[in-house]
Amino acid sequence: MKIAIVHDWLLGLGGAERTLKVFHEMFPEAPIYTFFHNEKFTKEFLPQAQIKPSALQKWYNLTGRHRWLLPFLPMTAEAWDFSEYDLVISSSIAFSKGLVLKPRTKHLSYCYSPTRFLWDWNHEYEQRGWVFSLMRHFLRIWDRQSSHRVDQFVAISKNVQSRIKKYYGRDSTVIYPPLTLPIPSLLSSDRTKINRDDYFLIVSRLFPHKNIEIAIEAFNKLGWPLVIVGSGPEYKRLRAMITNPSKIRMVGEVTDTDLATYYLHAKAFILPQEEDFGLTPLEAMSYGKPVLALRRGGALEYILEGINGEFFDDPHPATLADGARRLSDKYAQYSPLDIKKTAERFSRERFEEEMGEAITEIRTSQC
Repeated sequence: MKIAIVHDWLLGLGGAERTLKVFHEMFPEAPIYTFFHNEKFTKEFLPQAQIKPSALQKWYNLTGRHRWLLPFLPMTAEAWDFSEYDLVISSSIAFSKGLVLKPRTKHLSYCYSPTRFLWDWNHEYEQRGWVFSLMRHFLRIWDRQSSHRVDQFVAISKNVQSRIKKYYGRDSTVIYPPLTLPIPSLLSSDRTKINRDDYFLIVSRLFPHKNIEIAIEAFNKLGWPLVIVGSGPEYKRLRAMITNPSKIRMVGEVTDTDLATYYLHAKAFILPQEEDFGLTPLEAMSYGKPVLALRRGGALEYILEGINGEFFDDPHPATLADGARRLSDKYAQYSPLDIKKTAERFSRERFEEEMGEAITEIRTSQC
């Protein structure tokens, strides 16, 4: 089959981009179509890939603001010509699933989430005025209608699967995304041999919906060490909230090698936000670390209380702090080896096998 891959935009590194890279390595000859990209990022992250940006690339280069281009994404998705391909795989976080394809070209959409800002974040966007609300209304109509052009949906989690059914009325199969950081082959059952420090760890893009501020507020009061890895528009505001820089450190973006070191030396990992799935908690588990997570979203599919982590029930500093205390009190009960077994269920080999089966199924259906 002649295959093309479509990803909405390539502006920085996250779980969706890590999964896209696996798709690229599975199908290295397949070009990657995208609405627009940060050329410096793609040259470093996907140096061998054939990147094909849309006509919107020149406008992104001029403005540097991808949100200004949102109203033009549906017509851009529909304008792409994929007539020479047998299969298109959309690695979709928003509009890339809305392609118009000829009957012979099949479309498999690996869906990270139904378009979040259209369906799930009404409260966050309701103060932006009637013009923005009207735009979102028409985009929602297009988003739902265009979802019926997809031949087969694959969801990244049961959580996303239920939302695809709710918002699009479509069935889907679940194939969990792969872990791509190197997983240690051996872990000692002796905690002292795998921990050099006593800090809690967060790895996240720094956006308002990530709830990083509640972790900072909680650890300001606890007086415990916290390390935050990641960058984003909230960086300066969050850094200004820290009352004791010797205890709470923001280290920005790091290499994968340094990230692995942070995981290895952490006491535990914190997921303060609701995630569609959440690769970073599983990355921490691959290093034998327990996870404290908000009791919502994809985390419900792999965190077992008292086995590989704990939950807190509300996105509030006090409840997060209470969860951190509970995890610390139980710390000696966790087995790094048992925690690592959770992460092993999400291997790259498993992902490639299951995606291969899905592609074979859609290929068979066109015969």
